[in-house]
Amino acid sequence: MLAAQDQALAVLKSHGRSFYFASQLLAPTYRSRAARLYAFCRYVDDIADESSDQAQAHDDLEQIKTALQHGQSQQCCVADMIALMQETNMPIAPVRSLIDGMQSDLKHVRIEDEAALLHYAYQVAGTVGLMMCFVLDVRDQNAWPFAIDLGIGMQLTNIARDVGQDAKNGRVYLPGTWQHQLIASEIVDPQAEQTKHLQAATKRILTLAELYYRSGLSGVGYLPPAARYGIIVAARVYREVGQKVAQADYQSWDRRAVISQPRKVLCAASTLVRYAMYPSERQSHPLHERSLHRHLQDCFGTDQAP
Repeated sequence: MLAAQDQALAVLKSHGRSFYFASQLLAPTYRSRAARLYAFCRYVDDIADESSDQAQAHDDLEQIKTALQHGQSQQCCVADMIALMQETNMPIAPVRSLIDGMQSDLKHVRIEDEAALLHYAYQVAGTVGLMMCFVLDVRDQNAWPFAIDLGIGMQLTNIARDVGQDAKNGRVYLPGTWQHQLIASEIVDPQAEQTKHLQAATKRILTLAELYYRSGLSGVGYLPPAARYGIIVAARVYREVGQKVAQADYQSWDRRAVISQPRKVLCAASTLVRYAMYPSERQSHPLHERSLHRHLQDCFGTDQAP
């Protein structure tokens, strides 16, 4: 078990630098669990992103879903995820939804509208926020929608940051209804008029992300004290990525926004000051804004689920 935990932390440190930075502010048990969850998410994401055979990748992901359902696997990373699910009483529904989202990335992606965008963001990131509730021993179901929102906010930031890289991989996540139905090749090398549409769509997605960040951060009072500060810092550091995209005039098809280590430290320090000055922000249990989940009917854990 210790070897698996060490390997998970190594994966987090190598591939999720911002999350690794914030994870150091979690209690040791929570940090270890979060790293194990990240390692699994990275594992299934790599299957979707790096396989040269899409059909094989789809089958591999299906096999993982089957292994999770049966509670056993010969693959170390999947076996450790099963152990983590058992340890934290994590339901299988969000894990399956995550893998469904990864499978949707196996083909050329063109998100049509806001509803499709938010459904995808729920699958690949809102579910991670939901799983983190179990990782962090949050048992109050009223916390779930806020955790989902924080994950969605982060995913929307990801999309705004990676417009160009995603287009090179044949994936267009900026909704077509927002950017005049540009195709991937047009996004990689846009003409003058097309850049205006891309900038407007990128600005719109970051504006949308802000709604979900605000909601997610308003629910941190549901988190145990040993996890609260680390999660707030993770969200605020990730939020900085979107702000850097905005500072570049919402142009991310030919560059990728990166937050420096000194900037992360400054963000953590400023968060700590606010954390100390406004204790009510980390203790309240607000009502969730149901309209944020209007496009997520029937998705597990959302404010619209039956």
